[in-house]
Amino acid sequence: MGVNLRELIPESVRKTIELPALRGKVIAIDAYNALYQFLTAIRQPDGTPLMDSKGRITSHLSGLFYRTINIMEYGLKPVYVFDGKPPEIKAVEIARRKKVKEEAVKKYEEALARGDLEAAKRYAQMSSKLTEDMVIDAKKLLDAMGVPWVQAKAEGEAQAAYMSREGDAWATASQDYDSLLFGAPRLIRNLTITGKRKLPKKDVYIEIKPEIIELEALLKALGITREQLIDIAILLGTDYNPEGVKGIGPKRAMMLIKTYGSLERVLKILPRTEFPIDPLKIKEYFLKPPVNKDYKIEWNEPDEKSIIDLLCKEHDFSETRVRNAIERLKKAYREHIKGKQLGLELWFS
Repeated sequence: MGVNLRELIPESVRKTIELPALRGKVIAIDAYNALYQFLTAIRQPDGTPLMDSKGRITSHLSGLFYRTINIMEYGLKPVYVFDGKPPEIKAVEIARRKKVKEEAVKKYEEALARGDLEAAKRYAQMSSKLTEDMVIDAKKLLDAMGVPWVQAKAEGEAQAAYMSREGDAWATASQDYDSLLFGAPRLIRNLTITGKRKLPKKDVYIEIKPEIIELEALLKALGITREQLIDIAILLGTDYNPEGVKGIGPKRAMMLIKTYGSLERVLKILPRTEFPIDPLKIKEYFLKPPVNKDYKIEWNEPDEKSIIDLLCKEHDFSETRVRNAIERLKKAYREHIKGKQLGLELWFS
């Protein structure tokens, strides 16, 4: 879910970019966010995900493999960041998501029964579930591809934001806006879904391109601080207080924070019962989330045998297609990474 800041972000701050413009940049990608995108998008017409001969879902591996190669061919240097243990204050949102998925499964089965394939696919996408086995296989695949990944202590976006602030990554990549709240200097959206996409419930396709949002430019345009941006987000609703405050939308949240200066002061005019979780505890989490400071970012030569073993022998991918993709991966590694890992500062010039 994440916080929905879209209405607050001026179009002047959203900068559409082409992938070649990110050549040489280290991008910290929210792994769970990307894997869910692949699980949602890569499906059969009736909503069935890709599966191997043993019935194990492989949509996430297909997306991770081919999409990562695609962005590396443009010279990007991806590093995937995986979620750790979710914070206790996220329990309500986790329960909500579980309920939504359970309801989506029922609606999917009903849609199939009446022959409504479009609705079936839509509900199947909503029921996507990322299991521990899927995550393990995703990490194995990245290791085989020579692509680094980092294990977060808790929220992956908080970890990615920390890596960006430390200068170990140029930007974070996610569809959610939370990394801005965690202090990421730059957020790239649409990185893993770039290309033509069909609009929901319409026979219309649009071209999706990456967009970049710079935190400082956003704060300047809105005339607020990062702490005030967090305050606004809490009023609207975050993963830690999904409902937000009833009756408060983006414009009013902005007005309240600008008028009173801080969430602490706004709370004095709002019923305390509006918040199932102490809002100041949520604010503190955005400002000081637990992060893993002991990580290593290093790209390696792709291990062709390991990739073939995992994708083709274990999960029934087409060996011919995978081998062709491996050649592309090797070429991207040679041209954009090998011999150039002399220091991350190279990639920020």
